[in-house]
Amino acid sequence: MKKRLVSLMLSTAMLSTALVGCGSASQNTSSEGGEVATNTETNTEVATEEGTEEAVAEAEAEYVVGPENGTKLSMWVFVPAHAEFYAKMAEEWNAKNTDKPINLTVTSYPYADMHNKLTLANQSGEGAPDLCDIEIGAFPNYLQGEVQFVELNDYIEPYKEEVVQARIDTYSKDGANYGVPTHVGATVMYYNTKLLEEYGIDYTTIETWDDYTAAAEQLKEASDGKVCMTSVDTGGTDWLWLGMAQYGEDYTNEDGSPNINIESVEKMITMQQDWLNDGLAMVSPGGQVDMEEGYANIAAGNIASFPKAMWFMSRFINYMPEMEGQWAIAPCPVFEEGQPRSVGIGGTGTVVSKQSENADLASEFITWAKLSYDGELQIWNMLGFDTCNTSIWTDPAITQDTTNQYIKYFVTNPFDVLNEIKDEIGLIKVGRINPTISEVFNLTILNACLEEGADVTEQLEQGQSDCELEW
Repeated sequence: MKKRLVSLMLSTAMLSTALVGCGSASQNTSSEGGEVATNTETNTEVATEEGTEEAVAEAEAEYVVGPENGTKLSMWVFVPAHAEFYAKMAEEWNAKNTDKPINLTVTSYPYADMHNKLTLANQSGEGAPDLCDIEIGAFPNYLQGEVQFVELNDYIEPYKEEVVQARIDTYSKDGANYGVPTHVGATVMYYNTKLLEEYGIDYTTIETWDDYTAAAEQLKEASDGKVCMTSVDTGGTDWLWLGMAQYGEDYTNEDGSPNINIESVEKMITMQQDWLNDGLAMVSPGGQVDMEEGYANIAAGNIASFPKAMWFMSRFINYMPEMEGQWAIAPCPVFEEGQPRSVGIGGTGTVVSKQSENADLASEFITWAKLSYDGELQIWNMLGFDTCNTSIWTDPAITQDTTNQYIKYFVTNPFDVLNEIKDEIGLIKVGRINPTISEVFNLTILNACLEEGADVTEQLEQGQSDCELEW
């Protein structure tokens, strides 16, 4: 395997001082929002469900894998860590398929550059790669009109019984599957057990948001207001997705039109507003926890818990290694007992272009690489994602491997939690209007309500009108 560095652009904006006290808040600096940000998967990710990690290095690198006489396949990605994964899987493919080797070239671009290049290639009818990663929030844009990707139903079929169907459906249109998923993205609560135990709080007794609020009040009193139970996001909609999943709602209708003025969203924002008013929570520095400022805030012990998808495990490994043995993973609290305790957030769908001269081989390779047991094992080992292939979840050789960096880091076993909530992972649809909805929340509603204390109902009504203008 060869790796060629094409160019490297590095910008750092590390938080030099930690925030002190639960009342501290930071101005939201995130300019990206909502589904444009769904895929905060690894420490090298550049686009997230809640924002763009501008403080992380953005690189264009090229991997070339396979023999010269192999079938030439090109691939574009926007996450360098994904490029490494595909390179590894190409090596394994060639070892297993000596009769049909591939010569794979994987090029990593910054998020916006890659998606723009793909759009132009689709519009012009030339220049598209054989394979391409597409972030979940951007995916609906490529399903408008005549889809320029190969239908993958037949290639997914061999793995369908073991794969979470909702993840396949995410990248589908009218029953046709166009994208191969990367992970489930199940949302869980992360609890700082060392911090909570210091102040006499048992997180295992928390089942509802009322329980959570009571624990927050206890924490405030015990810490003299120095520690918050959580931070709330003004630059991301993860909390809202969790609320919608718990009430079985969605902020788009069946026809894809916006419907943001709904009970679940109002209840979630109102609850967060109350926490801020009572000094139980703080606004996430940088607008959301998945930012350099957010990592520093967590590491400083300013917050004791927060909800995030399981892919956030990699953030602990890469940004907070010194906190190993302090954090537990658990199901999220609910508004009412019996509601689902999770929602799938984030994702990358890999497509095969109709422009590919070797579309059959490309389709066979990518579905094997991302959905087979062998591929999913590497997704877990290399990327730390909760895999779409559920056979990984119950294999003791994997789930009980105490040498694994993720299993070793956390107080609780990630797979124990994943199996506990496997039937409670809600799905929020991502469609054409979702980027507009995200902008309305991340640039207006959440800032107004959580930073300025604006009336939640009024903000949602205005936001609904703003979204309808774009529909």
